[in-house]
Amino acid sequence: MKKLTAILLAALMLVSMFAFASCGGNNAAPADDTAADVADDAADVADDAADVADDAADVADDAADVADDAADDADDDAAVENTDAADDTADDAADADSDLAYVLDKGTLIVGITDYAPMNYYVDGELTGFDTEFALLVAEKLGIAEVEFVEINWATKAAELETKNIDCVWNGMTITDEVEEAMDCSVPYVINAQVLVMKSDKLADYTTVDSLATLSFVAERGSAGAQVLVDAGFTPVEVDTQAKALMEVKNGTADACVIDITMANAMTGEGTDYADLGYAFALTEEVYGIGFRTGSDMVDAVNAAIAELKADGTLAALADKYALTLAD
Repeated sequence: MKKLTAILLAALMLVSMFAFASCGGNNAAPADDTAADVADDAADVADDAADVADDAADVADDAADVADDAADDADDDAAVENTDAADDTADDAADADSDLAYVLDKGTLIVGITDYAPMNYYVDGELTGFDTEFALLVAEKLGIAEVEFVEINWATKAAELETKNIDCVWNGMTITDEVEEAMDCSVPYVINAQVLVMKSDKLADYTTVDSLATLSFVAERGSAGAQVLVDAGFTPVEVDTQAKALMEVKNGTADACVIDITMANAMTGEGTDYADLGYAFALTEEVYGIGFRTGSDMVDAVNAAIAELKADGTLAALADKYALTLAD
């Protein structure tokens, strides 16, 4: 555009000069010479005008090329943006489906527990226990910054998981068919049994399931112990925790309770708060697992961490500390 303007200005100046030469001065050239010069100048101007027209056409072509290039760039940018948006959407969808990504993003693993020695229990107000320490070790392996332990109602543990009030159930949970229908479980990590607990001076009188017919029972609501009693044809009174079940037997409001052998070993007998209680025999043998939301990729990640802790001897040392037997 600047070039076109310069050429037009030059042409105008030439025409003005010739016009001035033909009209002014006392020493005018002969008329014939002047007419010829003007004709030559007019031809030159016409040539220049043609050149200008050609240049203008070139500029128009260049402008068209620039417009085409801009359109192509716009299309390319739009395509890239659409691709990036699609990739971001896919990544977001993958993260939305990943429990592990969800936990890592918020930086805290929320663990559902009950007060249950030796798995999760309090000493001078501080939470300790095998499962407490175990969860902290696994979280460290997975790069999870913090672990928060939350006491839950055991009977509604599956609902707590699905509503994301907690991220896992890690509290000496027996793996049963009912549990596996409600959540996905880790590999078994500790061997357990459901045992019959009663006053120690009565143990010798009850050695078989048939001998229990006249007894009254109490059990934790939703627990494996409660299910064992129901399967055996008994109707236990249900309470919130296994600790409360022990208290009922100690106070004489129930003849016996069925709880995990891990708890019976830790909380009954000489040197405990339930020194007058003991367990008679095991009703079932079972294993503990960690519960996660159905379809959660946390299961594979935690199983890998458990394998590492087993391989380096860390988990065995922890089991010895709490007098537990690891599952194979």
